[in-house]
Amino acid sequence: MFRFANYDYISLLWFIPLLTLLLYVALKRKKKLFSSLGDIEVIKRLHRSSSLKRQMAKGVVVLSAVTILIFALMGPQMGTVLSEVKREGIDIVIVLDVSKSMEAEDITPNRLDRAKFEISRFIDRLEGDRIGLVAFAGVSYLQVPLTLDYSAAKMILSIVDSDIIGTQGTATADAINTALDAFKGESGTQRVIIILTDGEDHEDDPIEAAATAFDQGVIIYTVGIASIAGAPIPIYDKRGMRIGFKRDDDDQIITTRLNEASLDEIAGITGGRYFRLPARTSGLEMVFNQITELEKSEFSSREFDEFKEWYQYIVAFALLLLFIEPFIPEQRKLKSEWHGRYK
Repeated sequence: MFRFANYDYISLLWFIPLLTLLLYVALKRKKKLFSSLGDIEVIKRLHRSSSLKRQMAKGVVVLSAVTILIFALMGPQMGTVLSEVKREGIDIVIVLDVSKSMEAEDITPNRLDRAKFEISRFIDRLEGDRIGLVAFAGVSYLQVPLTLDYSAAKMILSIVDSDIIGTQGTATADAINTALDAFKGESGTQRVIIILTDGEDHEDDPIEAAATAFDQGVIIYTVGIASIAGAPIPIYDKRGMRIGFKRDDDDQIITTRLNEASLDEIAGITGGRYFRLPARTSGLEMVFNQITELEKSEFSSREFDEFKEWYQYIVAFALLLLFIEPFIPEQRKLKSEWHGRYK
């Protein structure tokens, strides 16, 4: 098993696009500087051995080295000893709505980002409980199978957004069924589904899926991420700037609101509870308190309990790239114009 000991440094990867942009600007400025020295045709003739591809190759080598060093900071480790471990806990699958309505900003900073923040805090409080993650919009997908690797679960959670699923909508029933599939083979454990959504379901009937969960002994807790008054759904351009709001066929701004009745019914069928995420305080804390009262089940899992550090090999490879970079020539070799004219 391969893992990273510290996922916090993954945010440094955002510097790579910035460095790429700086490299591009530097090459453009260099070209502009040559052009300002005199007649462009003369400059081209004098510097025709200069190779843009070679200069770009040098930049790619440096960027690759920096990227590799960032991964080294994350502490790559490889499991070496696999052992049978007995634990007591609960199997929990979090079902997260990632439809476009979750971008509404009636919950700060918006519904989806707030939900992800609450889930991350929830995972931090777990001890011995396996966690899974399902993302859904018009369809649903299992993003994280049941695991005790909380760091990996949080890393995948961090990259989940409203664009991860192309089919838009809110198919809550499909999401519940996907979560139930994640529990297959785990019938001896206490199983819980936590759904975080604004409750607007436009695709199917989640009540029937909730009844199926009840028949399988699965408890569902629902958390409403929206306000009663509702809010418009923002539209962003490629730069992340808001350029307007979604409109219906009559060109009226669409307002998305919390549907508490549906969420309360889904939870009630299975013996769970519905909670509304307050505007400023923690929402999943109430769910966590409910879950801690459930009886924990003992289960066995095969886990790596010894890991070997791999950062030194990655650092060595990055240093090798940095060592090679100065030896990549910026100019290509040209045959002399005078070759063959005189003997």
